[in-house]
Amino acid sequence: MYGVKGGEKPAASMKDVAEKAGVSTATVSHVINQTRFVAEETKVKVIQAMKELDYRPNSAARSLRSSKSKTIGLLIPVMGSDTSNFFFMSIAQGIENKLKEHGYNLILSNSNEQPENEEEQIKAYNAQLIDGLIMAPTGTDQSYLENTLSGTYPVVFIDRKPQGYDGDCVVVDNFQGTNEAVKLLFQKGHKKIGYISGALGLSTSDERLCGYKRELEEHNIPVLQSLIKIGDASFDTGYKLTKELMEKEKITALLVANNVMTMGAMAYLQESETKIPEELAVIGYDDYDWAKITTPPLTVIKQPAFELGVTAGEALLERINNPEKSFQEYRLSTEIVIRKSV
Repeated sequence: MYGVKGGEKPAASMKDVAEKAGVSTATVSHVINQTRFVAEETKVKVIQAMKELDYRPNSAARSLRSSKSKTIGLLIPVMGSDTSNFFFMSIAQGIENKLKEHGYNLILSNSNEQPENEEEQIKAYNAQLIDGLIMAPTGTDQSYLENTLSGTYPVVFIDRKPQGYDGDCVVVDNFQGTNEAVKLLFQKGHKKIGYISGALGLSTSDERLCGYKRELEEHNIPVLQSLIKIGDASFDTGYKLTKELMEKEKITALLVANNVMTMGAMAYLQESETKIPEELAVIGYDDYDWAKITTPPLTVIKQPAFELGVTAGEALLERINNPEKSFQEYRLSTEIVIRKSV
């Protein structure tokens, strides 16, 4: 058996250093491996705690970590047959194209929109000695990452902007997308505009709703809660909420803020034989092939998914090569693709 020889204290661990310095183990790792910026005051605390505890980083592990695996992790939150699969797969293609130019391979995993799955996948990546991670978080509060990430590789967030954890972020300007869509509907003479969204709490959903409200306020039109319908992002909910708006609110235009709910909305409108755009103007989110063959073809807010992936790849490569630079937010523009539903 291995044990501590007579009276000797067990060697201090990284956790011991973190507790003494009053920081997370990830912060201690950042100081040791220089993988992320750490404030000078915090760095001094960590170094002092290491001296007092006579903590000696595992030189073999550090040596292993200093060699490049040329592998990047990608963690996305797709669910079953959700059409967001196409959006994130386009992002993945963009990331992979950029990384291949620099000799990197990509490992893909899925959180299935479950925070516990996300945490489990990150821990798996920690054991694989990846050079970096690109992830779309399952929620806005990512403060738990301080204790989940190993701290030995950089992280770039995509699509959704996290809170409680600093890092590079590549997102789409969701505010701009819905704001310009409502502006287009106003230009066409609409004032009673219904709005359907998935659950709030993600930066994407929150920013899209904010864009809708702001444009109404710009035209001095009251924001009516009865015209705003929120539910789980599913085909059935899109169908149900569209039916509610049509039967109870008599809207003249409808803006649906995610793709799978847009499909449900169009299913109800075609089933009810609503004349589009004569009786109702419709704008959906994301530009998939099915939007071109609806009756009539659907006007949509197009997100630059592939370009988002390329930008995320570039951001991660830049972070790997310049670990001390300040964190950045990259924000890409949306585009209104006008067809015959408006």
